[in-house]
Amino acid sequence: QVQLVESGGGLVQAGGSLRLSCAASGRTFSSYSMGWFRQAPGKEREFVAAINWSGFSTYYADSMKGRFTISRDNAKNTLYLEMNSLKPEDTAVYYCAARDSPKIAAGLEIEYPYWGQGTQVTVSS
Repeated sequence: QVQLVESGGGLVQAGGSLRLSCAASGRTFSSYSMGWFRQAPGKEREFVAAINWSGFSTYYADSMKGRFTISRDNAKNTLYLEMNSLKPEDTAVYYCAARDSPKIAAGLEIEYPYWGQGTQVTVSS
């Protein structure tokens, strides 16, 4: 199994940037493909971005393309989400997730059995 701990959330003004991190422990990090999801108040959790084991293949939700960048450092067992040009509608709890495959997933929650506890991102207008 893998344990996931997110960090880096906080309060930021619209137009600002944040970088989220997700530290993994347990099994070999590079054996997992990873994803970021988010859940805004009163809404269902939604897919943000995914990355394969090596970091060379990435996939984004349409609304995040061009603003968010997912990356990973397998030597540091860490997943990242760089978020730029943040908007108030990006306010949510952000979760990292792992799946038992090195191949990238399409973004369905059911494909990710391992989840972190989440980190709050609040974007003020």
